[in-house]
Amino acid sequence: MNARTTAKMSIDLPIAHGKTERFVLSEPKNFGATQTPAKFNRVAYAAAHVVADPWSSKDPWVEAAIDWDATIAFRRHLWSLGLGVAEAMDTAQRGMGLDWATSLQLIKASVAAARDFPGAMLASGAGTDHLAVTGALTIDQVTAAYEEQCEAVERAGSRIILMASRALAACAKTPDDYARVYERVLAQVKESVIIQWLGEMFDPTLAGY
Repeated sequence: MNARTTAKMSIDLPIAHGKTERFVLSEPKNFGATQTPAKFNRVAYAAAHVVADPWSSKDPWVEAAIDWDATIAFRRHLWSLGLGVAEAMDTAQRGMGLDWATSLQLIKASVAAARDFPGAMLASGAGTDHLAVTGALTIDQVTAAYEEQCEAVERAGSRIILMASRALAACAKTPDDYARVYERVLAQVKESVIIQWLGEMFDPTLAGY
């Protein structure tokens, strides 16, 4: 084997004070790419990250500029491997730097890119993250927030992933409150949705979900 085939790939990861640190990756596996989704006996969605410049903001956990070309290129790569894309989810820093307005922009960009892959699977997060979580929240406000995002995701041309809601966890008193919200929202969608569940081990603000 020559040096070219044995060389390890590496990436520069951001660390404190605007510096980087070299990280050596393990040997990558070779998966064949295609323009047509492979026929599996399972449906697999990859919850894709976004590509961002961590130094574009004073607080990159709150706001960072998205590299749109690289972000969409990654989704194209996932489709080429036969995977579906679960868009604008927690892994894309949804609610942790990626706000609803930018999430919708991301969803629309992915819908447009998916047209290049016949049969490509795409489902996008609809939640309540544009709603401020306060002690005065009501169940009706949470329901209306879900309805607003579900309508926007459907209008964009994507299937819905109904995300867990910090706002609902904050104001729900009983399991019936959850059932009432989900029943009303699910009665209005155009097609079946994927329901996300996250508990407090993932997000402490979702305790009791």
